Amino acid sequence: WRSIPPFRQIGNILKEKFDGAIEVIVSKNQKRRRLEPVNSNYKFRTDSDLVFLEPSPDFCTADYSIGSMGTKGRICNKTSSGTDSCDTMCCGRGFATKVFTRRERCKCSF
Repeated sequence: WRSIPPFRQIGNILKEKFDGAIEVIVSKNQKRRRLEPVNSNYKFRTDSDLVFLEPSPDFCTADYSIGSMGTKGRICNKTSSGTDSCDTMCCGRGFATKVFTRRERCKCSF
């Protein structure tokens, strides 16, 4: 009986592959096209390595031509280590902390 691994395990493997993805160029070698690493220090380890032809755009800065509004002015989570963290969202620009107090009426009975 074969089953799919837990979703978290699949996600971790994909993230590891994404972090180790290799930038490549298409080279024509003796009438055949091949993918070769841009940086000759990198070598393909397996047939399942992830590769990319162009680096991802800089989502920190607004670029309306690709639909990116940038991250300036967005709310970040100071205690998070994920994609909503201030380290990630603020792209090294720093951030200001604001504390808000909100009063609400409740329908409590004591």
